[in-house]
Amino acid sequence: MSQSADAGVTDEAARELLADLVAIPSPTGDERECAERLAAFFEERGREAWLDEAGNVRAPADDSVLLTSHIDTVPGDIPVEVTDGKLWGRGSVDAKGPLAAMAAAAVETGVSFVGVVGEETDSRGARHLVADREEPDAVVNGEPSGWDGVTLGYRGFLAGEYAVETDSAHTSRPDPNAIQAAMAWWSRVEEAFESAPEQTDEPSVFERVTAKPVEFSGGTAADGLSVEASVDAQFRIPPDETAADIRETVEDELAAGSVEWAEPIPPVMETPRSEVARAFRTAIRRVGGDPRLLRKTGTSDMNLYAGAWGCPMATYGPGDSELDHAPNERLDLGEFDRAVAVLERVSETLQS
Repeated sequence: MSQSADAGVTDEAARELLADLVAIPSPTGDERECAERLAAFFEERGREAWLDEAGNVRAPADDSVLLTSHIDTVPGDIPVEVTDGKLWGRGSVDAKGPLAAMAAAAVETGVSFVGVVGEETDSRGARHLVADREEPDAVVNGEPSGWDGVTLGYRGFLAGEYAVETDSAHTSRPDPNAIQAAMAWWSRVEEAFESAPEQTDEPSVFERVTAKPVEFSGGTAADGLSVEASVDAQFRIPPDETAADIRETVEDELAAGSVEWAEPIPPVMETPRSEVARAFRTAIRRVGGDPRLLRKTGTSDMNLYAGAWGCPMATYGPGDSELDHAPNERLDLGEFDRAVAVLERVSETLQS
């Protein structure tokens, strides 16, 4: 047990922290006020806490386990209110519910905690963290899984920008311009990933590459001498694929233009037999649930932690992930209470 366990965190205090965090807007890039409220929660209970140069809230203690979740949210103004035992507000599920639950459990058990910034965009907080501190014995990353669910796998992430330019010409001419070249290229890319080798069973979404255009732009250049087009695209990487495989497939479809790639985030798939997964299964049963082991089709900071650290890890947190980024985002407070209890039991198990 920790040096600060005698400070205690009641259900009411944990819920108050949750409500305060949700009430403070913290879209990516504007997390400071929310981070300061989170740091104050630790300081008021005798725990050292500070904001590092990236803006993360650092509260180091027993490194048997590091509890970490993100402070930032996507944009969106949802009135903060409690109705029928549910807290409404942007970030209540993704991921201030997990964040507040972890803060309460960290104070109660004396394990290490970090609230990171920038997860919804470039994960700059997590990237700074793995470069700035030693590997803990275990990691629990905070994202909504439902209080009785544990996420062990995420697909990876690769982003690229395709750009092409053609000479300007009268629109009556049949030669394709840059916009048509970009449209044709993307059609070929989609077809390449849809026509995967035949398998006996249809692979799940988790096991497939998802190719998605997120921005398409084009038109006559400012000097009037050329037509330009670009496509911002994102690709989700399943565990049996690599970023290099995807880049090769995409570039094989180039007839004109080029692709500039961002740094990829690799996929992660943790074993259900790890000490972290076992601790969660036991804790969820003791709190009255039937554990569910999950794989998510998106990407999280856990991918970065797994790429940098070799310790066992999992992702956990209260909330329905179907409500991530949604206009009706809300968190059941009873589920939040149970998640705090689960996290406390998991932390105590990993400390022993």
